[in-house]
Amino acid sequence: MNEKKHLLCIVGTRPEGIKMAPVIKALKQASWARVTVLATAQHRDLLDQVLSLFDIRPDMDLNIMKDNQSLSELTSRLLTRLDEAFAELRPDIVLAQGDTTTVMTAALAAFYRRIPFGHVEAGLRTHDMANPFPEEMNRLVAGHLARWHFVPTQRSRANLLREGIDERAIHVTGNTVIDALLEIAEKEWPLDVPLDDARRLVLVTAHRRENFGAPLREICKAILRLVDHHEDIEVLYPVHPNPNVRAVVAELLSGHSRIHLVDPLEYAPFVEAQKRAHLILTDSGGVQEEAPALGKPVLVMRVETERPEAVEEGVVRLVGTDEDEIFTQASRLLSDAQAHAAMARGVSPYGDGHAASRIADILERDLAGADGVVVGSV
Repeated sequence: MNEKKHLLCIVGTRPEGIKMAPVIKALKQASWARVTVLATAQHRDLLDQVLSLFDIRPDMDLNIMKDNQSLSELTSRLLTRLDEAFAELRPDIVLAQGDTTTVMTAALAAFYRRIPFGHVEAGLRTHDMANPFPEEMNRLVAGHLARWHFVPTQRSRANLLREGIDERAIHVTGNTVIDALLEIAEKEWPLDVPLDDARRLVLVTAHRRENFGAPLREICKAILRLVDHHEDIEVLYPVHPNPNVRAVVAELLSGHSRIHLVDPLEYAPFVEAQKRAHLILTDSGGVQEEAPALGKPVLVMRVETERPEAVEEGVVRLVGTDEDEIFTQASRLLSDAQAHAAMARGVSPYGDGHAASRIADILERDLAGADGVVVGSV
C-alpha cells in the first residue's frame, strides 16, 4: 500500500465515543492509515467527557446538538452538515458505530458521495421497528449501505445473512466496547457520590426514547417500591439530561435519602459504579454488554433487545417496563442469593478485548486488494 488511506471516524454520542475510541487508537497506530476524527456532538457534554478520557481530540466538530430537538430536525441538519464535511475532507473511507441518527445519516451521506462506509457493531436487530425507536430503523439503513460490516457475534452475522448481505463483507470481530471496558476497569476510579458501603448498590440507567412518558413513570415507581421494601439497598441513578427524562425522575424520585440522583457520570466513574453494583437496572444497550463482563446481573427494562446473547447465557433478563414485573424480578435477585449468583457469572459473549485490532487488520487487508476486494465502490 503506497499511499496512506484517509479514514474518517465519526462519533456523535457518548456510547459511540466509547466504542469508537479503541478503533481510532488502533488505526492511528497503523502505518497505512491517516485518521481524521469528526464529532457531530449529537450529545455534547457526554461525548466530550469520554473523548477526553481516551485522549481523543476531534479534528472537526459540527456541534449539532440543540435542546429537545425533533428527529426530523436533527436528521436534516446532520445530513447537510455531514455532506459538506465529506466534500471538504474527501475521505477514502467513513467509519461509524452503532444505531444513532449520527450513524444513519453518516452512512447515507457517504452513500450519496460514493464513499465506502464501514459499520462498527453491525447486525444488531430486534425485528421490531418500534423497539428500540428510532434505533432499529437507523441500523437497518446503515446496514444496507455499508461496505464493511464489523459484527460483534455470530448471531449478528446471521441477521445480516438473512437480509441478503454478502458474507464476504461480514466480519465477526467482537464488540469494541469490551476493548474499552477492560482498559478502564483495570483501575479504580473515584465516584464522588456519598454511598454507604454497608448497603448494597442498585445502579439504574433509564433514558431511551421509547420509554418516555408512562413507561418511565412505571420504572420510577418500581424503584421507589424496591427502596421501601429493601432497607439494605441504595440506588444510584445518573439521570440523562433530556428534559423528558429529568422532569419525570425529579418528580417521582427526588428527596429520598437512599436514592442518589446525579448528573450523568463520566465513563470511568460509571464503570466503577458498575463494578460496585450488586444489581443493575437499565434500558441501555451498552450496559447489557459491559455489566455481564464485570459479573453483574442485569435486568433490562425494555420489551425487546438487540443483544439476546447475554439473555441466552442467563446473565441478562428482559423485564419490560411494568412496575410490578420490575419490582418482582429485582426483589428476587435482592432476596435470593442463589438466583443472584446464577446471573453473576462474569460471562462475556460480546468479545475478548481485541475487536479494534481485528477491524484495523481487516481494513488493511481489504485495502491492499486481497481476496479480490474492490475498494471505492458502493
